[in-house]
Parts: sequence; C-alpha cells; structure tokens
Amino acid sequence: MVKRNLLTSLLLYESVRTTKKRAAVVAPQVDKLINYAKTHSPHVAIRHINKTVTDKNASKKIMEVFTKRYAKKSSGLTRTKAAGFRVGDGAHVVDISLVEGEVVETPPPAPAKTPAK
Repeated sequence: MVKRNLLTSLLLYESVRTTKKRAAVVAPQVDKLINYAKTHSPHVAIRHINKTVTDKNASKKIMEVFTKRYAKKSSGLTRTKAAGFRVGDGAHVVDISLVEGEVVETPPPAPAKTPAK
C-alpha cells in the first residue's frame, strides 16, 4: 500500500521526498503506467491505471497531461536528487520528481464576438 500511495502522490504533485530505496521501486512503475496509457485505448488504460493508483485524479492527470507531455519519450521520466539523511534513522533521503517533457500549449480562446449595433 505504501508503494501505491507514493506512486499516486508522485503523479499528483510531480515531486515527492522519500527514501532512496522507495524511490528506486517507484520510478519504473511511473514509466510503465505512462507508457501503458500512451499505447492502449483510453478505456483500457484508465481501468489498468485505477488498479494501481489510489486517486481518480491521478489517472485523469496521466491521461490528459502526461501522455501529451511525454509523447516522444518512453523511459527516464523521473529524476532523483539526493536530499541528505533522515534525522531519526539516518536513511538516505532523495527528492524524486518527474522530468520536464515537451510543453504542450493549448490554443488561446477565441475572442468573444460583440453584437453589432
């Protein structure tokens, strides 16, 4: 359950601080979920993603944001940076975040037409 919650938090917030071991477990899962969403139909992909993540907004974000952002990238979607050691037990702590992909711009809304007088 810890892995599923960490995966969901990473997808929602795009950056999470956790231990090095947990980050190493979660990073490949992110790649697999996003690539599955890119290669399968939306209905099938959402059902598969909802088996893993614990929040519906995370699956929605994968389908709407991440599939477009990482359209040309198949792996290496996460980055880990060392953040020091945890105070209580001295565990290695890292910041795991999603890398920046292509910027997908939405077209600006059309100006509203004013009625002629």
